[in-house]
Amino acid sequence: MTQSSVDWNARRPLIAILRGIAPAEVEAHVLALIDAGIGLIEIPTNSPEWLRSVELALAIAGERAVIGAGTVLNPADVDALAATGARLMVTPNTDAAVIGHAVQRGLTCAVGFATPSEAFAALAAGAQALKLFPASHFGPGYVRAIKAVLPPQAPLFAVGGVTPDNLGGFLHAGCVGAGLGSDLYTPGQSPALTRERGGLFVDAYQSARP
Repeated sequence: MTQSSVDWNARRPLIAILRGIAPAEVEAHVLALIDAGIGLIEIPTNSPEWLRSVELALAIAGERAVIGAGTVLNPADVDALAATGARLMVTPNTDAAVIGHAVQRGLTCAVGFATPSEAFAALAAGAQALKLFPASHFGPGYVRAIKAVLPPQAPLFAVGGVTPDNLGGFLHAGCVGAGLGSDLYTPGQSPALTRERGGLFVDAYQSARP
């Protein structure tokens, strides 16, 4: 099965990370995110029954959001994800074998890195986007420095410790977008809170990139 690539320019590049979400909670939170204006959603593989949650999210979102999985660490999970029809795979690390396999399966890969060597290894393996993790540890200054050597066409996301208050700094430093973690969603919170927090991130993005 081959899925089409994710067009970052066609969507607001904010990736909602629903780490720890259970299948019974997926519908309400996916709809809350879509309502807030977020159209990229990942469910990490260390969430309960993550594959079932991905399948539910796909059915709920339809064409309104791109659904994928995060913390994908091995080819077996790549195969399971691709079989659902999802299009997005996010990793916390640079593993050439996993990246290459995901590309062969038609997934768009946003690959985690911390150093220039890891970033170039990810791109050489076929990654379509880079994910600086943990971004809050490195800061916007590091983004500016690393952007000087990275290919300008490689989309760079800030992930890890991104908040509505610091999102603009990462965008102005050269990131195209961000992955939104615990400042957007924590297990057990209400869909209303997910909607509210999602709206704050969207507002912050629009203020930085009108």
